[in-house]
Amino acid sequence: MATGSVSIGKLHLESDEWLEDAELSYESFGPEDEDAPVVLICHALTGTQYAIGSTESSGWWSGLIGPGKSIDTDLFKVITFNALGGCSGSTGPLSINPVTKAPYRSSFPEITIRDMVYAEKKALLALGIDNLHAVIGGSLGGMRVLEWGLLYPNDMNLLFPLAVTPYLSDTGIAFNYIGVHAIESDVNYKDGNYESTSDIKGFETARMAGLVTYRSEALHKERFARKTKFDGMFEVESYLKYQGIKLAERFDANSYLTLLKAMNTHDIGRGRDGIEAASKQYRAKLIAIAFTHDLIYPFDQIHSFSTHVPDSHFHIVNTPFGHDGFLTEFEKWGHILTTHLEEKKWLRLKQEN
Repeated sequence: MATGSVSIGKLHLESDEWLEDAELSYESFGPEDEDAPVVLICHALTGTQYAIGSTESSGWWSGLIGPGKSIDTDLFKVITFNALGGCSGSTGPLSINPVTKAPYRSSFPEITIRDMVYAEKKALLALGIDNLHAVIGGSLGGMRVLEWGLLYPNDMNLLFPLAVTPYLSDTGIAFNYIGVHAIESDVNYKDGNYESTSDIKGFETARMAGLVTYRSEALHKERFARKTKFDGMFEVESYLKYQGIKLAERFDANSYLTLLKAMNTHDIGRGRDGIEAASKQYRAKLIAIAFTHDLIYPFDQIHSFSTHVPDSHFHIVNTPFGHDGFLTEFEKWGHILTTHLEEKKWLRLKQEN
């Protein structure tokens, strides 16, 4: 296991602004052999670089990645970056602006999904990695997977976009706006110069709005069943309140806003003559995985997109977890990753090269 930060120097953003002295924090695990195939993992909105984690603190995909697991670290070197704009060590709103010598806060420039991928590419090169076996991620991470395949089409064998459509829908943008508005209109937000994220009740509200879209009505009904707690609150209300407070205690509100707004830019067809034309530009094998009851990223839209990709496979996972399906029930879909990752032809190509 290796963790740390890698400097990527100056980064030119799509907005035409520049980030000076940018860096990305990472976690890496796998064989010491420098020729081992590399798998890049891309985290979702509130994720971090700690996909595997440690014995003291398990990572968000620790059930999926490790020795003998679906993504087998006896075979593959796995690396995860904290996304540009994040708050777990990578350059973002909490970082010190080298020009002003103060934290960026709300002055951090707006970034796009493509900016995140540009940063990850530079970070990989700085680590001596110029080719990938696969890029895997869900939701915001899936957006980056799709852009990786278009910005650097010859850099990988496989792409695994999970729970993501080729563009963010108006419904997705609408829910993001609820979150943005809740945070920015909170009196304690103070135009981004707040004393503590936990003081911003609007941040808790933003998290609650997002959570409602992550899981299905069937799961809510099974889990909560209109039950109440001793204080009279419905259990579903208590759950949302707890999760809102929990996120506000560990995540930065300005980073949350930065990442939400970046998600709004997600559209693989932008500047590429539309979705269908862009879909035909993929050169890597694409394995799209969708989850039933996903409100924001419906499986039919994912399937329709995949039919235009030259070499693609589509899988749908039946789950009451909806969008959150990519974070749980690995026994239902982890084998899909293994089957394609360990396909003999890839190992043979590696040996021949």
